[in-house]
Amino acid sequence: MSVPLPLIHSPLKPGQQQIHLDPRAYDRGLVCVHCGLCLPACPTYTETLQESDSPRGRIQIMLGLTDGAIDMTPGIQNHLDLCLDCRACETACPSGVIYHELIEDFRHHNPSPNEITLQGRLMRWIFFNIFTHRSRLKWAVLPARLMQKTGIYALLRKTGLFKLLPQRLAKMEQMLPAHGRLWPRELPEFLHARRLDDSADQSNASTSPQPNSRPIKRVGFFVGCVGSVMYDEVNRKAVELLAAAGCDVVTDARQVCCGAIHNHNGATPTAHQLARHNIDTFLPLSGPQVDLIATNIAGCGAMLREYDFLFRDDPAYAQRAKDFASRVRDISEVLLEVGLPPMNHPIEQTVTYHDACHLAHAQKVTNAPRQLLAMIPGIKIKPLYECDMCCGAAGTYNLTQPEMATELAERKLKYIGQTKAGICAAGNVGCAMHIQSEADRRGQPIDVVHPVDLLHQAVFGPGK
Repeated sequence: MSVPLPLIHSPLKPGQQQIHLDPRAYDRGLVCVHCGLCLPACPTYTETLQESDSPRGRIQIMLGLTDGAIDMTPGIQNHLDLCLDCRACETACPSGVIYHELIEDFRHHNPSPNEITLQGRLMRWIFFNIFTHRSRLKWAVLPARLMQKTGIYALLRKTGLFKLLPQRLAKMEQMLPAHGRLWPRELPEFLHARRLDDSADQSNASTSPQPNSRPIKRVGFFVGCVGSVMYDEVNRKAVELLAAAGCDVVTDARQVCCGAIHNHNGATPTAHQLARHNIDTFLPLSGPQVDLIATNIAGCGAMLREYDFLFRDDPAYAQRAKDFASRVRDISEVLLEVGLPPMNHPIEQTVTYHDACHLAHAQKVTNAPRQLLAMIPGIKIKPLYECDMCCGAAGTYNLTQPEMATELAERKLKYIGQTKAGICAAGNVGCAMHIQSEADRRGQPIDVVHPVDLLHQAVFGPGK
């Protein structure tokens, strides 16, 4: 049973909206010394150059609202809604302000009135009732997949019919990947370690257990919601790489959404329910437990790593959540630790790498993906300017703030274009969908892939 501290309340004046905030979140804001080092790291500030669209500006807004020093207005609300929660400011901050705890707690206790509009309510319903349920999402995209397979979808896009949709729904339609399985396959619930041998024929070795001198790690694989439907092949390749690297892989079908979409959109109680279920699934009180929990989705990984914070007031789950979070790793970290088998299939391509915000800034994972990519024979890696600046995806942000999201994607694509690379690798499904859809809209030739795609090709060969 969670026992949070009493909330801080703003003094209520006639006709004024009362603002609530957890005192620990409020204290986070007091740590800010207004040095301004977060400004050039903040995507929205660099676009608008408005102080109110910067982290320190938003901190002052939230504190001022909580103190009752300022009133909530539509303009003030828009400045807060425009925040991507990308956490780049945390990387830049010399004072150690944990900004995301403040903005997420504020959104939990003070929902945006923009969600009261018909379109806002519809999007929120889709986020919570479709996106976060794998089976429902499969059925939801099935008609579009059927139209893609028959060629009808391409014709409808050419007519411009989809542009008549409301802006947020039009953006959602635009992001549907052009290629995908009609009905995504479920992963096997258990894969035995089968490390590939240097001299073995890879087509046979990939399905036969191989002796391995290293201790076998039992890795629980977190499949995600949108990722398991839109990019199910990336999940399949990830677990095959883990098995080939000498891991026993558990992909328990009982796992549910990580809770990130709920937590970032103010539905914290539901995030708690989902997190409890995942903890019970991967770390049961009785029975075998996993050594590590791996995911190839940066947003999911960031949320899973923060289960300990989520349950800080819950004595029944606080220690279990801390144990769970300590085992979470990005797929690149696990593969680098256990060591990939020989990559006997060169990839003669020029690649650039985009840092997903929730991988670089939330999980502080920047070197592992680059190290793995650099091991691939034949590959040429071009550095990307502003590689860790948000692309505008930010979970569901590109659907709730499509204009700013598009501006940030265009900025990202401009610098990707300057690398002359034909491939952009990104460790997050949201980034891949957003950047690819904007590139396709602009007619910019670039393939956005997960590093796992390239590593799998280098190990098993193309088309495997």
